[in-house]
Amino acid sequence: MGRPRTPLLDRERITTTALQLIDEAGDFSVPQIARRLGAQTGSVYHHVDGRDGIVELLRERIASAIDPGTLDRAPWDAAVEAWARSYRAAFAAHPRAIPLLMTSPVRAPRVLEQYERAVSLLLAAGFARAEVMPLIIALENLVLGSALDLAAPETMWELTDRTPTPRLAEVLAAVGEGRADRAFEVGLTAVMNHARELCEHRAAAG
Repeated sequence: MGRPRTPLLDRERITTTALQLIDEAGDFSVPQIARRLGAQTGSVYHHVDGRDGIVELLRERIASAIDPGTLDRAPWDAAVEAWARSYRAAFAAHPRAIPLLMTSPVRAPRVLEQYERAVSLLLAAGFARAEVMPLIIALENLVLGSALDLAAPETMWELTDRTPTPRLAEVLAAVGEGRADRAFEVGLTAVMNHARELCEHRAAAG
């Protein structure tokens, strides 16, 4: 019997299958990946460093959809805003992966390289070292929370006659469609205004 033209297992297929499982059910296991690919569980381990290794492959796969050119824009605040929007779009495509990735340390080289670029951008803009990570983490919390919000039902508040909430009904009717997008814009504006104030204060002091 000749060798198959396409190998049964490789890192790309394992990552794709794990992502499919997460999109369907919110999690994955190595035996599930093996069954779906028609392979033995032990064979999967020949290609990846266990579950943690697959998680990092997933992180790298999803983050690869973030436009790398956003961090090359000028001025710095335009770059950060564009990066945040692209970041949100990438993770909104796979919202069920967010809880898994948020609770696992970042090790993927390409993802760490992207953080390095973001940090370098902010340092070059004049931010103090101690200000950079709180700003990036706050931005990520907004981005990832909003990506989850995009996957939520448009109607998240089910009003009933048993609990009169006339004011809530009024504001829900007023916001209309696109609630998640509008909320993201409010949050992004707040974070960016705070960042600009920090930068301007440091420039004035220096």
